[in-house]
Amino acid sequence: MRIKILGLMAAMTVLAACDTTPTATNTGAGTAAATTPTAPATSLSDELKTQVGDRVLFAFDKSDISPEAKAILTRQAAFMQKYPSATFTIEGHCDARGTREYNLALGERRATSAKNGLVALGVAAGRLQTISYGKERPAVVGNNDAAYAQNRRAVTVVN
Repeated sequence: MRIKILGLMAAMTVLAACDTTPTATNTGAGTAAATTPTAPATSLSDELKTQVGDRVLFAFDKSDISPEAKAILTRQAAFMQKYPSATFTIEGHCDARGTREYNLALGERRATSAKNGLVALGVAAGRLQTISYGKERPAVVGNNDAAYAQNRRAVTVVN
């Protein structure tokens, strides 16, 4: 028993030594210390998700674009025009109700509706691909109306 405890403590010590937290550096010129950046402040994916909106939601058993979804797609199209070399995948998702096959088809219709909306707003179709996950990748786990509403979506992802 003592050997197991000692082994566990040794493993924890080794893992603690592997901490990769950035260290503060002196920037000179009288400014406060800052961490050394290892990546751009925001990636395209982060910008799309936090500043533009990466998903549109759908009504139950529907794949038509609502006015709210149209506004999000308009912002997404402007974002895509800003980064003309980027390509995107539009994922179609459904809530937990219905068969796997039905939801895969509905997810594809939702992804295609979002893609068609973006193409109508001037995004080249060749920059967009679609995939349906049906009900296999819920954003919110649960069997209630609030969870269902968040799972009926098309999500735009930067490739």
